[in-house]
Amino acid sequence: MRRYSPVLRLWFALLFAFVLCSGAAAQENSEKRPVALEADITGAIGPATALYVSRSIAKARAMQAEVLILRLDTPGGLLTSTREIIEAIVASPVPVIGYVSPSGAHAASAGTYILYATSIAAMAPGTNIGAATPIQIGGEGLPGMPSPGEKEKNGESGKKPPASTLENKVTNDAVALIRGLAEMRGRNADWAEKAVREAATLHAKQALELHVIDAVAADDVELLKAIDGRKVTVGGRERKLATAGIEIVRIEPDFMSRLLGTISNPNVALILMMIGIYGLLFELMSPGAVVPGVLGAISLVLALYALSELPLDLAGLALVMLGIAFMIAEAFMPSFGILGFGGIAAFVFGAAMLVNTDIPEYRVSPFVIGGTAVTSAAILILLMGYVWRGQRRKPASGAEQLIGSQALVLEWQGFEGYVWAQGERWHARGDKEFTAGQKLKVQELDGLTLIVSPE
Repeated sequence: MRRYSPVLRLWFALLFAFVLCSGAAAQENSEKRPVALEADITGAIGPATALYVSRSIAKARAMQAEVLILRLDTPGGLLTSTREIIEAIVASPVPVIGYVSPSGAHAASAGTYILYATSIAAMAPGTNIGAATPIQIGGEGLPGMPSPGEKEKNGESGKKPPASTLENKVTNDAVALIRGLAEMRGRNADWAEKAVREAATLHAKQALELHVIDAVAADDVELLKAIDGRKVTVGGRERKLATAGIEIVRIEPDFMSRLLGTISNPNVALILMMIGIYGLLFELMSPGAVVPGVLGAISLVLALYALSELPLDLAGLALVMLGIAFMIAEAFMPSFGILGFGGIAAFVFGAAMLVNTDIPEYRVSPFVIGGTAVTSAAILILLMGYVWRGQRRKPASGAEQLIGSQALVLEWQGFEGYVWAQGERWHARGDKEFTAGQKLKVQELDGLTLIVSPE
């Protein structure tokens, strides 16, 4: 058998180690190649959007991405969720690029604030931003603008009524927020204020000319090429972007984001609440059924979680809970509909007031309110019918069953004797003397003695 010299063996070992190290280094370099992550913000902005953005930023940080692109196409959304997204963007260690895309998309209302918060703002041709005026709580219109029907009520046309203190507070707070973001990112703060106070809008070319955005790009590749070499500040440090030609990786919403996006719809949350209440109610009325109780508990927890993420009107929530309490009380202490239908009325009014926002996507649908009210009324009518029939039904067991039943005289002496009733021999008493074989009627029960009279 051929033997290799120690020197040759050492050379083979070194060569093998070099190959392994080279492969590991190449793999490490390939894993750490710069990438641009991309997440979409479409539709109304709500709790699910805020969760999706925060998790996208966390993933970009974990992957050490060069940039995170947020593609915007939104009509606006909830204030609390918008502020959460802005805070996450400002605190992000990865540069966040706001990109209104594709052509025909818009970043209105809350979308304008988010675009101003990003490190670099861009738009595709044929897109627009603006109309960032906060909507007044209660649906009366825009701050400083006449509400629907105001002209007719005042008998004036074109005259603007004075703004209320609440309107001024909401508007000034929004102006302070967007001006602060504009100054932080070095963009046009005056137009930002105009977008809030006057609901001004701009298309892509105008926005670039007024220095509202930093670039106009037709697609993602052109966007990365346009921002290559630009300097941004993240985490208090200046950073130069190297984005030309890097790979784009899309981030899809995870299970929790999709679940929250589904149940945070107030219509779904309201339906889940009713399923939960009725499931637990049926379980209490029929202990041991298990399935209604399990489904009810899960549905109720999901509904409460979803409602906790929405801007609730406390008066509306109180009416909903009061209505549910009355309907449950009707099931356990029947009032022949007084509690039940009073509960339905309270529930309908409360559901209509439940979510305190004028964003259509986060308003409870009248059809859902009507459907749940009709379903509750049907259940109550069935329950009332069952109770009514139970009140009129003759007892099937116990002492009450004997009252009014027939008894046959077995033997009698004076004013008492023995009779046969309901398959048993009973001691009986009457107000006259009867004969054996005579049919009598049980009037009442005195201890273990039947009081009888002629049938």
